[in-house]
Amino acid sequence: MTLLKLSKSNLPTIGSLLILALSPKSVISNELENTVNQLCSTCHRVSNLERSSGYSKQDWNSLVSYMVDVDASNKELNQISEYLAEKYPINDKRASKVIEGDMKLQFKYWQVPTLGQRARDPVQGKDGIIWWVGQWGNILGRLDPISGDLKEYTLPDGTYPHSVSLDKDLRPWFLGNKNGTVGYLDLNTETFKVFKMPDKNARDPHTGVFDNKGLFWFTLQHSNMIGKLDPSTGDIQLVSLPTPNSRPYGIKLDSNGTPWVSCNGSNCLIKVNKQTMALDEITLPGKETHTRRLAITSDDMVYYVNSGMGKLGKYNPKTGEISEWNTPSGKDSHPYAIEYADGAIWFNESAKRPETLVRFNLKTQKMQSWQIPSKEGVYSGLIRHMRMGKNGLIIHQTATNQLAEVTWSK
Repeated sequence: MTLLKLSKSNLPTIGSLLILALSPKSVISNELENTVNQLCSTCHRVSNLERSSGYSKQDWNSLVSYMVDVDASNKELNQISEYLAEKYPINDKRASKVIEGDMKLQFKYWQVPTLGQRARDPVQGKDGIIWWVGQWGNILGRLDPISGDLKEYTLPDGTYPHSVSLDKDLRPWFLGNKNGTVGYLDLNTETFKVFKMPDKNARDPHTGVFDNKGLFWFTLQHSNMIGKLDPSTGDIQLVSLPTPNSRPYGIKLDSNGTPWVSCNGSNCLIKVNKQTMALDEITLPGKETHTRRLAITSDDMVYYVNSGMGKLGKYNPKTGEISEWNTPSGKDSHPYAIEYADGAIWFNESAKRPETLVRFNLKTQKMQSWQIPSKEGVYSGLIRHMRMGKNGLIIHQTATNQLAEVTWSK
């Protein structure tokens, strides 16, 4: 018998190591189907296979190796890849649309050590170090992009972090999405300091950002709350959104230090009073509208991805005017991550295969898009967050457990 296993014991498992029985030819297809279904459902829905763009045998082989540590002989791994290539061949049912332009992109990739961890939300400090979290692996990771050295820290039990942010001292702060905590890694002692939410209903800290006073603002998506932590005292204040199930998601600060929040469950943006934490809800057009994340330009214009409608949106806080533009791949493209950099708004179309990175030129209001490759040319996804680093955009691909730096030129 041959074992297919996840590479760390603290990752989600299917109860034990997955076993592929070497069966007679007449039943091997059923054995393979069962094994593939078990293996894939450990980390995501099996329906993701149906919704994929399909791959060749070679690319399925590569993709599986990105996701899990496969202690199988080439023979059995080849059997699985052949099965996947036959049942889920290359198709264009979720094809993305590419808009050509004069910009060229370069991608530099790093593979994180522990596969199956759902690596996500990388952020780069002024010292050049990139931090990320492995949500399902309960991991906080550190990457030195110059040397390529990677180090992983196992977080306190039950944390399952959703994101990581850096304070002014470049300490990485993680948000415990499963145990209602936020905390940081002490860089000198390599120990964790953890703060628990004061309200049992505040279950899922999600995404955070530090203001210039050192206060940590964060969202709690399913708890429908926004929080503020003073690291010097440990005091945490929480406020609930006015509309139920608004699901606050992304959070950014404008030039005055005012927090703005996107709503993943309702057609709204939220402006937070930084002194009183009073909330001002801005209604966005369209009941199907929901906004994963947002970006704020140097002149304090609030841009957002309308994930429900496949649009890029802009809210002008000075006039209340709202503008929206269709994304290149249309209504079902599900734009997800967004960032302001190089005089442009960047976002991805997460529901398309190949997934695309889109640049919206603020001066010309024109878009250019690129299909995003994985490390070895396997097109997969998906980007859930992107932030500007020292030289370019710092992104990730959850499916392949890779981090990347994106730079551009003409």
